[in-house]
Amino acid sequence: MLQDKTILLTGGTGSFAHKFVEMTLEKYSPKKIIIFSRDEMKQEAMERAFPNEPRLRFFLGDVRDKDRLKRACQGTDFIIHAAAIKIITAAEYNPFECIKTNVLGAMNLIDCAIDEGVQKVVALSTDKACNPVNLYGASKLCSDKLFIAGNSYAGSKSTLFSVVRYGNVMGSRGSIIPFFRKLVGEGAKELPVTHAEMTRFMITLEQGVELVWEALEDSIGGEIFVKKIPSMKVIDIAKAVAPELKVKIIGIRPGEKLHEQMISAEDARSTYEYEGHYKVYPQLLYLKDRWTRIEVRDSPLVHGRPVPSDFVYSSETNPEWMDETQLAEWIENEYERKVNTIRPPTRNDTRPHVS
Repeated sequence: MLQDKTILLTGGTGSFAHKFVEMTLEKYSPKKIIIFSRDEMKQEAMERAFPNEPRLRFFLGDVRDKDRLKRACQGTDFIIHAAAIKIITAAEYNPFECIKTNVLGAMNLIDCAIDEGVQKVVALSTDKACNPVNLYGASKLCSDKLFIAGNSYAGSKSTLFSVVRYGNVMGSRGSIIPFFRKLVGEGAKELPVTHAEMTRFMITLEQGVELVWEALEDSIGGEIFVKKIPSMKVIDIAKAVAPELKVKIIGIRPGEKLHEQMISAEDARSTYEYEGHYKVYPQLLYLKDRWTRIEVRDSPLVHGRPVPSDFVYSSETNPEWMDETQLAEWIENEYERKVNTIRPPTRNDTRPHVS
């Protein structure tokens, strides 16, 4: 699939991007992976994390800058769109900036991908885009809609757009596990939890990358891929990180949900179940080889099992759960070895710079 292909990775210095590069270089032999992001320090740190790797290219730019993005898209076969303003409070306090990146940036990418003849685009989404209650979630829902509509917007061009949606990425930068561990390292006597019954979906970075591979391999254009993953109570996450500390209930923050959904009841009639994931199809599929739009249930390309009409994939009713013992084992065996291993270079770092 990715053999001898050129891949553009927006938001290319984030936690997902690091893992995507590591796993993709190991499993496949791509011609080139282009790291597209705004922060030169993070790019330099990432460059040093993959020393003497000729298949990596580093491209400074912003998805808001359409001209720069179009230049990065030239000669690209696949695009993984991970660039976004993701912190809920940052989006609430900086709404114009959130819209510029998450919505207008998506529009720029769609235009550039079509114009440059990119084969497939996979955009990363979030559980917060399903029935959103905050601006971050609303902006990602809008982004998802744009990418799905991109399949018809492409017209006679062959570019296909799909979306992957998943929940809390375990150990990713800015997520709850490193936050709790930071408090423990600072000598905290208790860990803050917003609500005793709050639940979240849990996914590893590796599973996130594998879902993107699945979308690249299997997408026909317009699907939202949703990984089947376990749920966990946030209070149990705190106990797994530091069982010796007390938990302080501080109340739900503005824009925060008690439970998260990844598939709503409104999406159930166009959702199909597969072995390890669900696919939410647009209610009408656009088949480019036939120049027609057809009902999902009539498509010869849909082979999964329809979910019940009242189906909802929500973190509190999820049949699969992770307990604090399982998470504690993951932290002990995987966290220190695989997560947060990228550090900015110091001034005394004399290792050779990879060009």
